[in-house]
Amino acid sequence: MAKILLVDDDHDLTESLSQVLKIKGYEVEVAHSGQEGLKKLLEVKPDLLILDVMMETDTAGFEAVYKIRSERPDSKYREFKDLPIIILTAIDQVTNSRFSLDQEESFLPGHNEFLTKPVEVEELLEKIEKNLAKK
Repeated sequence: MAKILLVDDDHDLTESLSQVLKIKGYEVEVAHSGQEGLKKLLEVKPDLLILDVMMETDTAGFEAVYKIRSERPDSKYREFKDLPIIILTAIDQVTNSRFSLDQEESFLPGHNEFLTKPVEVEELLEKIEKNLAKK
């Protein structure tokens, strides 16, 4: 059973998505801030991370991705450098900007997916399955 770490400060969203993912057979852990998410990452060692951007700061999710993808030899997150990450955010609605995480245009390191809230559950499940299949 694949483990998913869901990091979002919206408690209603984490509750509903957790239920859907559990029904689909995934083990789900939840964190409600970027810092809590990084701590749980080390504890849980998930197979996939779903991460919001705007939490305790407007860029908390992006900061977490940079830490996870860091190439520094002393990084405590090195074992997660290839962890599939799905960015699930409403940042484009708040900032009126469209962000793309296509590898060629990406401003974040690593292989990531980007989904905009509100997300269709089937689209999220499709991205999860696609990324877990790569592992």
